[in-house]
Parts: sequence; structure tokens; C-alpha cells
Amino acid sequence: MAAYLIVDVDDLLGHFKARGAALDLQELAVGLRGGAALAAGLMNADRLKAVAFANWSNYSPIQRPNPQQVFRAAGYEAFDMPDRSALADTLINHYFADDSEPVDELIIATTNRDLFPVIRRVKTAHNTRTRLWGSVDVLKGTEYEREVIFQPLESLPGIKTKNVAVYIDFENISISLNEQGFVVNLDHLIDRFLTRARAYGQVVKMAAYAPWGQRGTLPPLVDANGREITEDAASRLALANIDPVFNLPGKNSADVRIARDVLSDAGHHDAADVYILASGDRDFNDVLNALVKQSSSVVVWGVRGSTSRMLENNPSITVEYIEDFTDLQTHQSLSHATPNAEDQFIAFTPSQWTSIIIQFDRLTIESDADSVSIRQLVEQLQAVGAAASRPRGEDFVSQALSLGILKAVSTRGHVMVNGNHPIVEKTRVIIDRIVRRVENTLQVRGWEYVNYGFLLKGLAMDTELDRPGCNIDDQWRSHWIDALVREQVLERQLIPHRQNPDDLVPVIKLCPTYPIPSTISISVPKEEADATWLAQTLEELAKTQRETAEMVRRVIVSVEQFTSFRKFAWCPLGSLHRRLRVFDTGMAFQLAVEYLAKNEAVNVEEYTNPQSNYATKGISLNLEHELVARIVEERDAFIRLLLQLYERNQLITEQSVQQADKRANWDLPLWFSIMETENVLNLLPGRTGQYSLFRTHHTVTVVAGGDGTESEPPSGE
Repeated sequence: MAAYLIVDVDDLLGHFKARGAALDLQELAVGLRGGAALAAGLMNADRLKAVAFANWSNYSPIQRPNPQQVFRAAGYEAFDMPDRSALADTLINHYFADDSEPVDELIIATTNRDLFPVIRRVKTAHNTRTRLWGSVDVLKGTEYEREVIFQPLESLPGIKTKNVAVYIDFENISISLNEQGFVVNLDHLIDRFLTRARAYGQVVKMAAYAPWGQRGTLPPLVDANGREITEDAASRLALANIDPVFNLPGKNSADVRIARDVLSDAGHHDAADVYILASGDRDFNDVLNALVKQSSSVVVWGVRGSTSRMLENNPSITVEYIEDFTDLQTHQSLSHATPNAEDQFIAFTPSQWTSIIIQFDRLTIESDADSVSIRQLVEQLQAVGAAASRPRGEDFVSQALSLGILKAVSTRGHVMVNGNHPIVEKTRVIIDRIVRRVENTLQVRGWEYVNYGFLLKGLAMDTELDRPGCNIDDQWRSHWIDALVREQVLERQLIPHRQNPDDLVPVIKLCPTYPIPSTISISVPKEEADATWLAQTLEELAKTQRETAEMVRRVIVSVEQFTSFRKFAWCPLGSLHRRLRVFDTGMAFQLAVEYLAKNEAVNVEEYTNPQSNYATKGISLNLEHELVARIVEERDAFIRLLLQLYERNQLITEQSVQQADKRANWDLPLWFSIMETENVLNLLPGRTGQYSLFRTHHTVTVVAGGDGTESEPPSGE
């Protein structure tokens, strides 16, 4: 019986290399020959004619293992084929031209169609079987599809790609890279880690250990554009199929968790063949030696200069330095690089996860529960149009679970949102700020709706949204408002413009079916607020709404200074808000203006603006009002104290002001803050808590008895 095995060595090795899969060359050679003998029904593999051909000059004689030597040792005839263009002719002439005996079994191992002519030209018997072994079925669509038997190479006994498990001590590696002067580019690192791991075989596990979400425990991580993404690191790793495993901060916590996982995984019947540990810590030496005793291949990825000598000198393991195969930039090289003209932040825009988070929160509020069933969540996603079908909704939920946005809480299919996940945290903050602003505006102002442009401006000044990727521009804000309309949190309508009824303008309301979360504190109804504020002194207001009461003082002082210096009757409300924005962490500015307006201390109107074709909303003070007069007098009294210290050449500090007027009960942090905001005081460089007085400031000059005509304009006006 004539049986032939022809192995296209160049093709097979090139194919597995392109896939990033590593094979044991000796196992491949022996497995192919043994499998061919078994398939041909031969009692002895020596009766099989095994031919391995390649352009052997492509492989260095000192290469270990050397493919030509490996196949020869496994019983093959190593045939040199430097020119593939004459591949079929060469093989036919050398092995089959003078063979009078027909071939009973022909097995070709390749992923290339170059050998197909051999199939047709070899002399065969009526019952000859021809097989093609490869990782890709190249028979499909050809004339040989029905008559040649295809069998996946990996399904053959004794042939398998090596399984690789990777454990990354991310805290250790990132800190070591940072200490060695490298910029920790997370995107680049993920890509290089995956590529390097696949060179050893099929990656069956890849985990990165760090105190994810623990502020200050990791060095700054950046993306490919140099943007800081530390808080999003875990989600980016998860998206690359690298499991982000949380451990408490500190060396011992990570070491114990990784060692436990490695030894546990190595004890399974389907344990990996290659173990890669990314860490330079000497404490892992015993664990690695235990793996070596199990005949596992062990590789350490370390950082040069931060890797233990014990690991570097261990003859049983392979040490590779991360900087050699990642090409990370150094801080020094980055400092000399041309600045990137792109945006400073990647926009955190609405996605399918937005739908899952919003609809989960809606369901839990309505049911007063902490979790929901997957069925409930999928049905809700379908109800709002976020999922076109049940399978699509189930796919969304499955992806959210794999990313850690959702987490399973019972075996009955109940899930809950992971509030610590960066995507969840940011999404909830954005929703909270938008809903809070809309609802408070409707309640306090007594409006039926909020003008779309007014809402955009309000959100632009919301300091709670000042975080990476958020509140970038009006387009970003519009995306989120539109997303909340789609999710049936907000309603959008078009109404006639009040100055031009032919034009329709968009307005926003809260959707009547949306349950407002209890975490969003809504102001009291307009009628109740009016009655309460009319009967409430500033001191009483401070007991319940301290920030609002402080903002009342800031507004009065700032408007008075602006109007007196400019000799205007009113101050633009928008520019006033921008000036005081840093102190408006919620609705303090809006509430303060409403409080003053209801008590008739200020007037808020549309004023004719000589610099614009449209009226401008502005605010003017009722200087005769008792509250306004009192706050202005307090301001003047405080400035007189500052003038006393100035005339005595004393340092201006909170302590010196307190000593100058021991009888007065000044809220010194507040008044120092007001004076610094209004440019009356300037912090001395390098001297914490020490200030200089802007003596020629308009307001200071007026309080000192001058007319203020020679003073410079206050900054920011």
C-alpha cells in the first residue's frame, strides 16, 4: 500500500505566525506523521512516505529549534523548495513520475491551493482517499470540494496550539514604568501585551490586577492621544478581553491574589501550557518554580531596572523586558514632541450603556428595589426603543455584564448596576445634573418649560460636570439632552418664538412618566418658595441654604461694583453668573437671584443692549432696599478694615483683620473670598493666606473718600 504525507512547512509556520498562535514544532512534526499513518490504516508509521518541503535557506542553521532538523528527526524526507512557482511540477517529477504503483492514501498538510495540481496528477486507484489537513478549508468553491476530505489540523491527535495564561501585576508594572521615565500609554500597552502573548500560543486567560478606582494608587495613564484616562482604565482593559481584577492597594494584596489565582489555575486538568507573569517582584519566584516543576513554560515580563535579580538569574524561566517590545515613549521624549492639536478630552457621549443605566434606575425607583430581573430590563429597553428585539436586548445586557456595568446578584437572573463603574458613575452624574436643572428651573421660576438654549447655557456653567470628557461644548450637551429625550426622561416640543411667532423654538420639559430619583433634591414649589422667602431673613436662609445665602452677598456686592464703576443701571445676568460660577456648585446662583427678586431687592428684566440687536436679560439693585443697603455697608466696613491695615503697613490676613476688629463677628473666609473675586484683594505669590490691597481699585477709592475715577477696571468685568 502506497501512502504519502506532504507537509508544506513554510505555509503552515507562516499561517500560525500570522494568527499569533505558537506551536511546538516537534509536536507538529510527530503528530502529523502519526496521524497520517493512523488515517491510512498503517500498522507502522515507517511504511508512510513523509515529505516535508520548504525553502530551508529561510531558516538559520543555528535557529533553535531548526525546522529542517526537527522534521528529519521525526522521520521525514526534507525536500528543498526554493522556488514555489514550480511547486507541483517539482514534487511530481521527484516523487511520483516513475512510481508505477498507484497511491492509496494522499494527505497534504497546507492552507494554500498551490498543491492542488498534485491531487489531479498523482496516479491513484479507484478507492484512493485524498485528504487536506489545515486550519483553513481552502477546498471550498473549488472542483476538489466534494472529492477531497478536509480535516482541521488542530483536531488531529497530538497536535494543538499551546494555551497561554497571562497575569499582569498592573500596579507593579505601571509604577515601575513610570519610575523608569516611561509614559504609561494604556492603549499602546494593551495592544503590545496582546500581540506578545499571542506569539506564545492561544491566549486562554489574561487578567490585570490593580486597585482599580482607588484614587492616587496608580500613576497617570494616558491613551494614544496623550489624554489622561486613569479612571477609565478598567473598562478599557475589559473591552480588550483583559479581565480587570480588583485588589486592595499595596504590594502584598496583589501578590497574594495573583499567586492564589496562578496556583489554582495550574491545578486544573485543562491548565495552560505557557504562563506569563508581568511583574518584577521577587516574591513570585517560588510560584514560578512550582510551575516549572509541572513542566510548564514560564515567562516573566519585567521592567529593566525594576526586576528582581532573583528572577533575572532563574535559569528555568524566560525574562523579557516590557520596554523592549512595547516601544513606549519616555516623559522626556514626550516633552519635546509637537503638541497634539486634537481636543483635550475624548467626549463621553451617550451609548447603549446609557440606555441600560437609565432604564435600570427607572425600574428600581418604580419598584423600590435594588435589583431587577434580566427579563424586566430587556422588556424596558424594548419599550423605550433602545432594543429592537428581545435577542438584541439580551445581547446588550450580556455585554453590560461582561464589561462590569451590570453585575449578577442572584442565580434567578437578577442584576444590578455597578455604581463604581466609570461609565455608570459619569452617566448618572450627567443625568442628575440635567434633570436637576430642568426640574428646579420649572419649580422655582414657575415656567411650563425650559428654553433649549437657556438649558444649554445653564449646563455650560455647571461645575459638577467639569470632568474629563464631559461638558466639552454645546454639541456634547445637545447629544445628552437628545439622549434623555429618546430615553423618555425629557420631552422636547416646538413652540412659537415670543418675538417672532413664525419661528419655532425647541423647549424642554420633564417626561410626566419619568420617576425623579430621590437623590435629586427638588426645590419647593414656586408658591411655597415665594411665601417662605418673603418671611425669611438672610440669617434664617443661611440655616437651611447656606450656599444660597452666601451667594446673595456675592451677587449684591458684584452687581453694585459693576454698575457703580461702569455707571450702568444694570448688569448682564449671564456675565454675572460666569463671574460667580466657581461658587455655584448646584442651584445657588439661581436661587439667590430668585430670593432677591421675590424680596424686591433686585429687578430682573430684559434690557435694551446697545451692543446687540436683541434684548439682554439683566439684573439691577434696589439700593434703597434694607437688605441691599446692609450688605453694601458690610462690604464698605470690611474695606475700611483693610485700609487700616494698609495704612499701618501690616500684612493682610484673616488673623490681622480679626485683631483689628475683635468686636465684629465677620465670616472671614466668605468676605476674603468676595474681596478676592472682586479684585479688591490679591493673594501674594508663594505666601499662603497673605494678601495685598488693590489701593486704586474703584470701590476701595470710593470707600476711602475719593470718586474712583482714576482706578483701573476690576478684572473679569
